[in-house]
Amino acid sequence: MALTYDQSADLMKDPDFFGRVKVGCLTYARYITDEPATTPAHSTRIKWAQQALLVPDSAASQVIPTCVMDTAVQDAGVDAEGHSLITDAALQGAVETSINKLL
Repeated sequence: MALTYDQSADLMKDPDFFGRVKVGCLTYARYITDEPATTPAHSTRIKWAQQALLVPDSAASQVIPTCVMDTAVQDAGVDAEGHSLITDAALQGAVETSINKLL
């Protein structure tokens, strides 16, 4: 079941979820830095990755709205305290999908 607008808005401001998204950004940035130069859009991707590694809070801030609206995050729901119930593996997929949409 999808989150309500209030739950989605609260999740965008949740420090725990923000931290998890930041780790997801760093994980993907590290992956991108290991890609071959022949990867489509590599120049754009590597610039994003280098910036994300330097300023991970900024990367997470840019990604979190799109990530919260991802179907996997929406369908995972939240607990009584408003924390996302999404697994780390599913969140990584949502973060990578969100980044790819923004690049």
